[in-house]
Amino acid sequence: MGRWSAVERSLRAEGARLIAGVDEVGRGPLAGPVFACAVIMPPAARAIAGVEDSKKLSATERERLAAKIREKALCVALGAASVHEIAELNIYQATALAMRRALRRLSERPDAVLVDGKPIKTLGVAHRAFVGGDSRIYSIACASIVAKVARDRLMHSLARRHPAYGWEANAGYGTPRHIAALREAGLTPHHRVMFCRGLLQG
Repeated sequence: MGRWSAVERSLRAEGARLIAGVDEVGRGPLAGPVFACAVIMPPAARAIAGVEDSKKLSATERERLAAKIREKALCVALGAASVHEIAELNIYQATALAMRRALRRLSERPDAVLVDGKPIKTLGVAHRAFVGGDSRIYSIACASIVAKVARDRLMHSLARRHPAYGWEANAGYGTPRHIAALREAGLTPHHRVMFCRGLLQG
């Protein structure tokens, strides 16, 4: 990608100077919170080369780009929803909660909000949604990278306390090692019980 999208250029032409890109990471794992990031990149600046959907980048590339995005952004904010909130609300509503928290923490008020995926009724702010937005919309891709790096760092930290599950490598997703450890060692406080129940019975 490495360039502003036609959507963003069109919005700026219509007067929306500050555009917030929003993305989440961690909807599917068996363990850990869901993270969201909201980022506003400077409208007059060139796009950062190499910015792409975080899933298409290596961990090293994500780390490098996340540092650059944080350095150049007008503002960046993270939001999360815990495993307890995921259990209480469901993963869809917990993701919306994490996004609302990220948007509320922005130090600048955006003129437009662009979100990866489908429209979210409970987001609480006017927004435009784009399926595959993290590979098509520059500001959303920036958000996806920062969110992924932040969540991966947390899972690395949790892996030191719970080394059996391989979270430093799988970020809480259901890899064979993670599932085998679940069946052998059981649940931790960081597991999403409803996500794991069928695997424990298998």
